[in-house]
Amino acid sequence: MDLQTLQKRYPKLIYSGYSWVYADGALKAAFNFSIQPNLLFEPKLSIENVSAAAVKKLGKDGLDNLVFHLGLAEIPSYWKTAAPKEIVVECGYLDSAQIRFWKGLFLNGMGQFFYENGLKPFSPVFKIQASKPGISPAIRKKFSPDFLVPVGGGKDALVTYEAVKAAKKKAAIFVLNANAPLQRLVKATGAEDIRIYRTVDRRLFTLNKKGFLNGHTPFSSYLAFLSVALAALFDKKYIAISQERSSSEGNVEYRGQKINHQYSKSFEFEKKFRFYSKKYLAANIEFFSSLRPLYEIQIAKIFCRFPKYFPYFLSCNKPYRITDSSQATWCKKCPKCLFTYAALYPFCAKEQMIKIIGADLFEDKGLIPLMEELVGEVKPFECVGTRAETAAAFYLSLKKEEGYGSLPPVLEHFKNNILPKYPRIESQAKTLLSAWDKRNFIPSPLAKVLRSFLLR
Repeated sequence: MDLQTLQKRYPKLIYSGYSWVYADGALKAAFNFSIQPNLLFEPKLSIENVSAAAVKKLGKDGLDNLVFHLGLAEIPSYWKTAAPKEIVVECGYLDSAQIRFWKGLFLNGMGQFFYENGLKPFSPVFKIQASKPGISPAIRKKFSPDFLVPVGGGKDALVTYEAVKAAKKKAAIFVLNANAPLQRLVKATGAEDIRIYRTVDRRLFTLNKKGFLNGHTPFSSYLAFLSVALAALFDKKYIAISQERSSSEGNVEYRGQKINHQYSKSFEFEKKFRFYSKKYLAANIEFFSSLRPLYEIQIAKIFCRFPKYFPYFLSCNKPYRITDSSQATWCKKCPKCLFTYAALYPFCAKEQMIKIIGADLFEDKGLIPLMEELVGEVKPFECVGTRAETAAAFYLSLKKEEGYGSLPPVLEHFKNNILPKYPRIESQAKTLLSAWDKRNFIPSPLAKVLRSFLLR
């Protein structure tokens, strides 16, 4: 169905309510959305091993506000089915600054959705039907100086966790919907882990099959709100996410706007969310990216110092979409697989790389078009490095592979067709590997450790 037809038939999304209950050590929440006139959704969330003392400490008002915001963060997943022009919030109050934040998130965070559906980017109109609160509901309590590290299965969060450990800080990790590969990875860290289970309303998938709109949503923004709620519940002052400098680069220009698959991982979003979180969620919780100064290729170099994670990490998204996740492996065909292989290859033994991925991806001629996309005008809509560092990764892989004799097809193509476009690639690669972006919010003890990792 086209947008005009959908918006005429479904003019508004209503966030009508949320609820939460604490029982048997779990905090369970549910959210109610409707797209008028007849589309209903009720996603759910369960947070395990929450103490009664934590619930009491935050109080009903504090928890109400955190759960209310988790509902707001769920909206893009359901809004995208018909992209209604209005969002009506009936169950909580948003002031004008908050509305600007959410409108900006829709405009930028849904950029890929607009691009892939051929839609003009826009922000829905927010209408607030709840009365204005007398005081700000943000939690003002102080928290212990411990760290919370979100882990999704890839290499970046593991570098963050090891950096926090090296800084001699106490850290817990949290995983969302921990499948078999994630459980194995959690065990390898040896860390205290917090388990959360999010249930997407299945009616969403039914609508997708019927021809309603579908596409990418800013999932990392949901994780940001979730991480603050978890930090408050589990008494952690610092939330160390693992978004890198590379995530701020866009994928393509579209109708005068930069479309960035990783907008909700970008430094722009991090700055805006930090302000929002301190004012409207929890004043004394510090949200920051511990890897913000670094490019992906630098993180890959550091990661190769921790071979204990090689059998467990998985930077490919496709295995997490299969029914039997216990059999999850690298798909070996997607942009993330190829980029990760090229980024790690210069710093890991060749035999080790083949063991990690399950094949030598440079031998697969079918991946040549994908390599060209990774350094091309329209970068694949995946969490991959910048065009410049991708070229540097392939260059460094090429220099290493030349020591083995004849070149595999992918690197042969890179040498003959792409390398001539980068006459200064050697010096550029050196610059990338030693770069440090000063625009970050990293606590100084952690920054010191990260710099030491980079110099080794």
